[in-house]
Amino acid sequence: MTYDLPFFALIDGTPEGTPYPQKVHDLGLLHVPSGRIEASDPYVTLGEGLVVRVEPGTYPAFVTVADVSEERDGSHLREAYLSLVLSDDAPVAEVRGVTPEGAEPADDGEHYGVGVDAGTVGFADADAIVRCMPPEDDSTDWYDLLFDSGEPTSWFELMDSPDHYREGSANIAMPLATAGENVVLSHSGWGDGFYPVVTTHAADGTLLGVHIDLLVAGPDDDEQEDDEDDAAEADD
Repeated sequence: MTYDLPFFALIDGTPEGTPYPQKVHDLGLLHVPSGRIEASDPYVTLGEGLVVRVEPGTYPAFVTVADVSEERDGSHLREAYLSLVLSDDAPVAEVRGVTPEGAEPADDGEHYGVGVDAGTVGFADADAIVRCMPPEDDSTDWYDLLFDSGEPTSWFELMDSPDHYREGSANIAMPLATAGENVVLSHSGWGDGFYPVVTTHAADGTLLGVHIDLLVAGPDDDEQEDDEDDAAEADD
């Protein structure tokens, strides 16, 4: 199903259709040996997110960050898209809402996506989560053991570090990884909420990328209201 919202992932500069300048940041590689990409809020639903099937492989990850400050001076940055690039052999011709593994296509105007309750989104290999994350039980809690352990290698610390890719994003090996199995994380734009997962395609339908749209890009509210007022006046 064709995606019906504005889409500007992986574009540096100020694309036509949005007032916000953007910069694309490299987040390293994500290993997807099973070909099953999970999108989730990794601090809340890691191992329980929606799954999209792709060709097994290792794919570059990027975050597209928008400058939403009034003066466009970089004083207010928001993550707009978290993306995996599966191929750059052709330009994007279509953006589609995903149909996750085991699900029926969404109804018109609806989208599958990621529910966020910890201000973060992420991608990981779904099978690797089962193999490479320690089991949670009465004596093992991922939050205390990994996410907020107080150690420099804790997930929170790495996300807050400007020296680890960029402040607000991270690329972290799972604790039981044997072949680099990892999670790519980013703050989720405006914070908690629900964010669509979409795919980009070439003109022949070839899958080019998987993205979480953090609903930052597009016309701002004031410009949209002005356009609606202009349209209403034209109809009078």
